[in-house]
Amino acid sequence: MPDRAVEAVRAAALWFEPGTDGLAALLEAIGDATLVLIGEASHGTHEFYRIRADLTVALIERKGFNLVAAEADWPDAYRANRWVRLASDEPDAAAALDSFTRFPRWMWRNDVVVDFLQWLRAFNGDRQAAQRIGFYGLDLYSLHSSMDAVLRYLERVDPVAAGRARDRYGCFGHLGADGQGYGYAATLGLSASCEREVLAQLVEMRGRAADYMSRDGFVAEDDYFFAEQNARLVRNAEQYYRTMFAGHVDSWNLRDSHMMETLDALIAWTRRRSGAARAVVWAHNSHLGDARATQMGDWGELNLGQLARQTYGEEAYLVGFTTHTGMVTAARDWDEPAERQRVRPSLDGSYERLFHDVDMPRFLLMLGDEALRSALQAPRLERAIGVVYKPETERASHYFRARLPDQFDAVIHVDETRALNPLERWSREDADLPETYPMGV
Repeated sequence: MPDRAVEAVRAAALWFEPGTDGLAALLEAIGDATLVLIGEASHGTHEFYRIRADLTVALIERKGFNLVAAEADWPDAYRANRWVRLASDEPDAAAALDSFTRFPRWMWRNDVVVDFLQWLRAFNGDRQAAQRIGFYGLDLYSLHSSMDAVLRYLERVDPVAAGRARDRYGCFGHLGADGQGYGYAATLGLSASCEREVLAQLVEMRGRAADYMSRDGFVAEDDYFFAEQNARLVRNAEQYYRTMFAGHVDSWNLRDSHMMETLDALIAWTRRRSGAARAVVWAHNSHLGDARATQMGDWGELNLGQLARQTYGEEAYLVGFTTHTGMVTAARDWDEPAERQRVRPSLDGSYERLFHDVDMPRFLLMLGDEALRSALQAPRLERAIGVVYKPETERASHYFRARLPDQFDAVIHVDETRALNPLERWSREDADLPETYPMGV
């Protein structure tokens, strides 16, 4: 007897050609959504990055999307943002990505991101400054560099205020560059918490916002927005470090709440500057698939996809990816060099194995189809590979239970995938150690 779920998926599956023209059905399904969140099932798969970039290009060209936000550190991505908006003289896209020096460097320093940024800069070339499309980071793993950015900004526009900021950030003392060390010491009472200092700095900057933004038109407004977001990031990162030692759920929730807060700020900022805002978000499936439909939600975790749906309702459209096997760029452990690793064939009982059994090399599923929803509604395993891949413990390390039709609005399956191509191989000698130790996604 044929498997009912396999037959339902086969009947609903839409085969597509790679490239922007092959995504017409998905663009039609997205409709008038103002927020499209596009995931990835690993941080090192070429097809996930390539199809996501192609879909983003189509959303910009055909539906007027004007903001791209990614699971990347705010100050590092802002350097790339300045380049794509023709506000810096970096020689090329690879140079504009040079601030991504910490593990996992390949997440953003890779050939697909370079190609996309080059396209975006060319697209912006004939547009007025206020209408140019930006590329921004949503994440909070930049405590030290964000403090430095705030100080550099204030030294330029208000040296007296810079002195006060330096005194406040001095609270971190010799642990300033070691967020984990600060969080551990503050949690155990071995050093004072800097919570009041970082909040006071953010409040002061917001109190001077009108003055700072009025000094030089769009340039001053843009510079202030960048600096204020760094000050807010410092406040949230300080809290993140302290919650790291209180449990995984608290730190995860704070991180994704920060990303939602940053996304809201970017949408409001873009709307003020350009008159309208339609945003594309790039992040891992674990951040963009609605957590309420997964084991994560059972554990008390929320994520960006859930928050986006709660805030924007049907204006938010969530797209996930899956694969059965192939190659992936990932490290074997935290801070180790990137390697091309073989992805083991998906496990029985997983969505990935179900999609493999459909026997199509790639296809798109619109999960609003009632017959498909019914066939897929029972929870199954789903795979998530972050920056670390441990095939020897794959079931425990990389699988969780989910209800796919409630997690995403659409899913793209590529049965056999290739490894993402980094611009360079990372090694411990090349870069500073990370300021935080996230959960690998």
